[in-house]
Amino acid sequence: MSTETKARRPLPAAVTLTPAAEERVAELMRAAPEDAVGIKLSTPRRGCSGLAYSVDYVSEANAFDERIETPGGTFFIDGGSVLYLVGSVMDWVEDEFAAGFVFNNPNATGSCGCGESFTV
Repeated sequence: MSTETKARRPLPAAVTLTPAAEERVAELMRAAPEDAVGIKLSTPRRGCSGLAYSVDYVSEANAFDERIETPGGTFFIDGGSVLYLVGSVMDWVEDEFAAGFVFNNPNATGSCGCGESFTV
């Protein structure tokens, strides 16, 4: 039996950010409050379907959160939300009438009519 330890390859991030989402994170970090250390995605319980996406500034890192280093700053994923988000793609979409983050979440089994909340 070998006592040699193998280096672990890094695990893929739970959420993939598109280039547009990464650029929006960079824009948000340039305008962030002075104490912000990054942007955090979480899935609080709210809305008519049960869970919602929430993107906020964070002023301190939490050891249980997943960290994704982007060109514009650190993007955190709430440790309690990771299981709901694994395999998701986060995009930033703008048109003439609206702008916002859009999520393609393979774990979501349904969503409310307005798209503000989802179920897993």
